[in-house]
Amino acid sequence: MDFQLSEEHEAFAESVRRFAQDKLAPGALERAHSPHFPWDTARLIAEQGLLGIAFPEEDGGQGGSLMHAVLAIQEVALACPKSADIVQAGNFGPVRTFVEYATPEQKQRFLPDLLAGKKLIALGMSEPDAGSAVTELKTSARIEGDEVVINGSKVFSTHSPEAGLFLIYVRFAPGVSGIGSVLVERGARGFQVGSPSAFMSGETWSQLYFEECRIPKKNILLGEGGFKKQISGFNVERLGNSARSLALGRLCFNTARAHAQDRKQFGRALCEFQGIQWKFAEMKLKLESAQLLLYKAAMEGEHGLPSAQSTALAKLACNQAGWDVANEALQVMGGMGYSQESIVEYCVRRTRGWMIAGGSIEMLKNRIAEGVFDRQFPQRPPKAA
Repeated sequence: MDFQLSEEHEAFAESVRRFAQDKLAPGALERAHSPHFPWDTARLIAEQGLLGIAFPEEDGGQGGSLMHAVLAIQEVALACPKSADIVQAGNFGPVRTFVEYATPEQKQRFLPDLLAGKKLIALGMSEPDAGSAVTELKTSARIEGDEVVINGSKVFSTHSPEAGLFLIYVRFAPGVSGIGSVLVERGARGFQVGSPSAFMSGETWSQLYFEECRIPKKNILLGEGGFKKQISGFNVERLGNSARSLALGRLCFNTARAHAQDRKQFGRALCEFQGIQWKFAEMKLKLESAQLLLYKAAMEGEHGLPSAQSTALAKLACNQAGWDVANEALQVMGGMGYSQESIVEYCVRRTRGWMIAGGSIEMLKNRIAEGVFDRQFPQRPPKAA
């Protein structure tokens, strides 16, 4: 079994690496601490062909593979963590579900601006009373003639303060089979984007309110029965999350390694102390182990969508490795790591959030256990007889 990237994949990664180090690494710390989406950088990344990497060429994409997209987001994250959010938004997030299931007319209306770095699409899934238990969502949609009328609210929607298009999970009818999704444009009648709130990472989100919100019926993405398709597309989003988490851990590892070689205490470089050496050995093990699981899931997606089991394993491993390594790197660097003068402090905050976003590590463990025992373990209490 060959654990090396193919020559073509390695050449692609090298080309992205050169671009990222040359164009994105300068200003990385400033971008990290800005609450705003870097639109100028988004257009630059789009011009480089790094949005829609694995989308069909007829849709305006690059016709590459999921592995190409994973390699791209890793190399960009190693140079500029905030810029990797742009690659995520243009390859792995709700845009991937959109490309998978949108009608030709929907693609013609929205994809050109999304793939040019001119517009963002945000996902409206979580609700005040429906987080991990997403099938308990209450946001409703009813069809009236040529319109869909939506009522409800959404929380924790990434990019919502600046997005121009929203992919909203809605309930057309009772039960899981009644869940589908619609496309809501900013400014739609009855749709309000609330004031921005901030996560610990510095990212902002806005609550989304729908009060008799009316959109054209042609904006239905997936009607009743669409939930399972939406979730299968969500597995790909998890790989973008995984790749960024792992790459930020590796960035912290590299930064702390340089610090340990240069910084002297008690007349010796930090790397000469066994306690520090062991930290780096453990960090290396976690990074390399998680990398293999990520590549395995990405390779599964070369000719379709990766399995839920593989993406759960990859996300769990990468989330845990990214957080553990970033946190240990900060400890190695001491006050400098804890200071906002270093990118490490930012990476610690970001990697912690990915252990929650896109499927918490606890929910991932549940999914992995179901694969181990080849049966489902419902979290809800049994219904009364």
